[in-house]
Amino acid sequence: ITFAMKYSLVAIVAAASAEAAMGFAPVAPASRSGVLALRAQDAQVSRRGVIATFGAGAVLGLPGAASAALKPCPADSKNCWSAEGPAKNVVPKWSFPAGMSQKDALAGLKEVLDAYPKDGQGGVDLGGWSIAEEKDGYVRYEFKSGLGNFAKFFNGNKPFVDDFELEVGDGFASIRSASRVGASDFSVNAKRINYIAASLKAKGWNAEGVKA
Repeated sequence: ITFAMKYSLVAIVAAASAEAAMGFAPVAPASRSGVLALRAQDAQVSRRGVIATFGAGAVLGLPGAASAALKPCPADSKNCWSAEGPAKNVVPKWSFPAGMSQKDALAGLKEVLDAYPKDGQGGVDLGGWSIAEEKDGYVRYEFKSGLGNFAKFFNGNKPFVDDFELEVGDGFASIRSASRVGASDFSVNAKRINYIAASLKAKGWNAEGVKA
């Protein structure tokens, strides 16, 4: 049996077990091909239609699609936090107030970030920040360190740069904050996340920080 045949059999079995959850009732097969006819009330729906509507992951019971823009942190990373994990690096998704549109949520997030001190806070981000990329529902900021001894001796006398990304979805925002170089960040990313989370909480968001 080829891999493709095995995958097809898995899809057929998964679709059959998903019938009850989606309100479909099986109809006796018309031939030995094993094709399963599904009907929802009076409407006939093919398995191809189910996949087109709900996605192959839903039919096969696979996890939902990950963020289109944000990536997980590398394994065992000590200078990265992401809504996409892994578990020890995960940032809970930030829920915006009920009734707020995605457009207004993104505007609110940008307002909070625009108010982030250009000279840093809590001893971090002393080199300021800037917007590096912006597209539909997604923004990436660059935060810079000061020019202390670490930058002088380990980064060619240039500030260290961290990327802070945010993506607004349906009812929540996902973020990722990570250093570009080094094995550790001395809690810089965590301090930045917690500062922004606290500012959002003051505006009615459910925004949890991380443990530095």
